[in-house]
Amino acid sequence: MKAFSIASIPGDGVGKEVVPAAQRVLKTISDIHGGLSFEFTEFPYSCEYYLEHGEMMPDDGLERLKGFDAIFLGAVGNRSLVPDHISLWGLLIKIRREFEQVINIRPAKFLKGIRSPLANPKDFDLLVVRENSEGEYSTIGGKIYRGEEEIAIQNNVFSRKGTERAMRFAFEMAAKRKKHVTSATKSNGIVHSMPFWDEVFEFTAKDYPEITTDSQHIDALAAFFVTQPERFDVIVASNLFGDILTDIGAAIMGSVGIAPAANINVNGKYPSMFEPVHGSAPDIIGKGIANPIGQIWTAKMMLDHFGEEELGNRLLDVIEDVLKSGWLTPDIGGTCTTKEVTDEIINRLKNV
Repeated sequence: MKAFSIASIPGDGVGKEVVPAAQRVLKTISDIHGGLSFEFTEFPYSCEYYLEHGEMMPDDGLERLKGFDAIFLGAVGNRSLVPDHISLWGLLIKIRREFEQVINIRPAKFLKGIRSPLANPKDFDLLVVRENSEGEYSTIGGKIYRGEEEIAIQNNVFSRKGTERAMRFAFEMAAKRKKHVTSATKSNGIVHSMPFWDEVFEFTAKDYPEITTDSQHIDALAAFFVTQPERFDVIVASNLFGDILTDIGAAIMGSVGIAPAANINVNGKYPSMFEPVHGSAPDIIGKGIANPIGQIWTAKMMLDHFGEEELGNRLLDVIEDVLKSGWLTPDIGGTCTTKEVTDEIINRLKNV
């Protein structure tokens, strides 16, 4: 019996609706499989927790989380209650940084049953590997002076170790897919970090002769995501570029509500964290119509991480079958509730 202990953080807004839905799906998979089990321990860390305690998690919050096999996160943020820079840096980014979750993975694919805004999506299926620990999101910098003389300085940080680590991860992923890696760069405009990025990419590619490569400037690459997404397999990108590209990936799928993500710790010291791309969606809280697909697809990525790729692929096949049959929430043109979509996925899993 493989038993996995999962720290569950529903967080804010619809996270409290879609996390329980995805946990029901995982429970069903474990019941069917027999040799697999999940034990969830819920933590209340959220903006509501902040209003009560003055912090997004307690001082020993990371200590409480580090012993779990994985973290299953719903959503973070409610800007009407807590500024985003407090909620995100106090919980989501704090976990990513302190637990050395140096790689972020976000897939995007054409899902039959969902109308993509693209006129001809051509069955695109791509994966963005985002460097998740440094780059443009470093905390180095500051402000000086006041008034019209005020200056803000933000320093980007690109280490060879962090850059090469993300690139090697991308090549390893491509080896399991269509064997192509695209590098997102901007060396024609950013004169130090991006030529360095290009040099490390060319150096790393030499160790993977079976993988074909290309390099695209981020502005053109963003356009190609819309006009020719089917041409891509794995894309490796810096923190900022990867963040932007994956939102485009969610958009061309048809809804941010269906996009999953994984924050991966590669050294085994700490748990990895799995979360949907969508936010807390305060406009639909409590209506029972939040799309559970993003969270359930995130569960699929967690299964993959645990080495249960066959079960993960089976779950994604069932998700697509449910969507093709018209079980859609309002954000993707349907009238179904969170519970109805989840129930249908569970029913079909039982009948596979």
